[in-house]
Amino acid sequence: MAELGPGSAGVARPRVGIRLYNQISVQGLSRLDASRYEVAKDLAAPQALLVRSADLHHEPIPDSVLAIGRAGAGTNNIPVKALSERGIPVFNAPGGNANAVKELVLAGMLMAARNLSPALRFVAALAPTAPDMEERVEAGKRAFAGHELAGRTLGIVGLGKIGCLVADAAIKLGMTVLGHDPEITVDAAWSLPSQVRRAGSVNEVLRGADMVTLHVPLVAATQDLVNHANIGLMRPGAVLLNFSREGVVNNDAVVEALDAHRLGSYVCDFPAGRINLHPRVIALPHLGASTQEAEDNCAVMVVDQLIDYLEHGHILHAVNFPAVQMPRESAWRVAIANANVPNMLGQISTAMAQAGLNIHNMVNKSRGEMAYTLVDVDSAVAQAALDSLASIPGVLKVRYLPLG
Repeated sequence: MAELGPGSAGVARPRVGIRLYNQISVQGLSRLDASRYEVAKDLAAPQALLVRSADLHHEPIPDSVLAIGRAGAGTNNIPVKALSERGIPVFNAPGGNANAVKELVLAGMLMAARNLSPALRFVAALAPTAPDMEERVEAGKRAFAGHELAGRTLGIVGLGKIGCLVADAAIKLGMTVLGHDPEITVDAAWSLPSQVRRAGSVNEVLRGADMVTLHVPLVAATQDLVNHANIGLMRPGAVLLNFSREGVVNNDAVVEALDAHRLGSYVCDFPAGRINLHPRVIALPHLGASTQEAEDNCAVMVVDQLIDYLEHGHILHAVNFPAVQMPRESAWRVAIANANVPNMLGQISTAMAQAGLNIHNMVNKSRGEMAYTLVDVDSAVAQAALDSLASIPGVLKVRYLPLG
């Protein structure tokens, strides 16, 4: 399918439509020039979708959609595979909410270490007019004696932006940190404090830490990452924290470990089923990214990425496409999303040559089954040339992005 992008030279084009599915921070939306973009919740044929938590799995995605932006990190609420097959990138905002999640993890660690949740329940049950309140407080506080974080070992599974920030904060609190991430990125490795000890497996982290915090996406490989088979490896009285996704931890295994007094407490951001109201579970209502700062950061990041893609074809932080950027050296640009199959570049070059187009600059990158190509040419591109490119087997979407 060939598409004309915003600002096609010499052609007056309607504003690009962006459909909203949730309340998106004004800090992000304000970056969309009202003369070029129309932003609303009820657009019939939008070119892009902006979403936070809305579930798009059963939502019809119009044929007009060129990209989807998720103002947050996780994309479990978006049918990524189906969109990839249509040549539609799904952008997210990794790291935009990292500080907010880090602070909540620290709060969860302190709540568990100092038994704050049962202590608060104890105080809430005291009659405010009771004449012996002071005596009851003094007698009752012994049941909530906890421990300090300094000197304890924190295990971190997942050393992305959040995991690195948590590691740094824990070290500054005097903790020893044990970390594991088989897919750590170069940027994350550079950000990781040198004091972090490397663990070779999840099980090694579970065995070696007093507290374990999880910071991984929910994919097939991380479903029930902590489960019946390995939760017993944790130290007696250890604390498990999950601010990733509910499915990363098997809740039945957690309850059994808590009831058997093998696990000290479970702190998570996902109240559900058997764990809810368990006396040694601290369940929060999905507050990880619920700060104004995080909402602003994520919205700004993902809106900027959408603009750069819609206007220049650049891809940064798409969960299903390779990262591709190329400085503009020509007014005429073509962006091509295609299956990662042999001889695709040859076919693209041939089609352009047959259309009389001289390639000024080109970049092609692949990621798994998906590939993406940006081509700058030295003259305007006719619709027939775009149609010829779109007809190549394996090409999913062709976009024409001239300046002007």
